[in-house]
Parts: sequence; structure tokens; C-alpha cells
Amino acid sequence: MAKESEKSRKRNKRKMHIRKRITGTETRPRVSVFRSNRHLYIQAIDDANGRTIVSASNLEKELSGLKNSVEAALKLGETFGKRLGEKNLKTVVFDRNGYKYHGIVKAVAEGTRKAGIDF
Repeated sequence: MAKESEKSRKRNKRKMHIRKRITGTETRPRVSVFRSNRHLYIQAIDDANGRTIVSASNLEKELSGLKNSVEAALKLGETFGKRLGEKNLKTVVFDRNGYKYHGIVKAVAEGTRKAGIDF
């Protein structure tokens, strides 16, 4: 079995440090961001019931033209914010999932804020 890389080990350590303090509820869900080299995934999670309320990714048919870039992350965040608004959710808790708050992760947060969602 291959060993976990040092980079992903450090990200998982940061992730666990953050997650022990952040939880999502039905009225204020946790917004989790995961980015791979090719794709970007965003979820609004209710940790109390253990279910995903809203999700968005650039794998969806209407968002498939978006690449994994800052501009695309901004558009994806706006789409995600609109979906949260349709579910009457105005406040969320942001979980950066161990990633540094810059670049793509920051663009997702800014796009969601543009749609009227409070962090």
C-alpha cells in the first residue's frame, strides 16, 4: 500500500483541526469545498442529520464548461449561492476543508457571498 504523501497528510491534519470546531445544522449548514486537479465540488451539509442539502460541481451538465480556475470558481460559487437561496438558507458556516483560503477556495466564498449568502 502506498504511503500518504506529505502534502495530503498536512491537509488532512489541518482539516481535522478545523472540523472539530465547525458543525452544520439544518438552518445554518456547513459549506464544504473540495478541489481536485480537474474538478471542483461544493456541498451544503447538515451534520446533525448527516445529509447534503445543496451541492454544485463543474461535472454537472449546465456547469461542465467551467475549468478548475479562479474565474470558474467564482461562477460556481454564485450558482451555489442561488441554489442555497432557493432553499431559503441565508447563513452558512464555511469549511475550507484544509485548503488555504486563497485562489479557488476564496473565489468560491466570494461568489457565494455575491449571491447574498452570509458566512
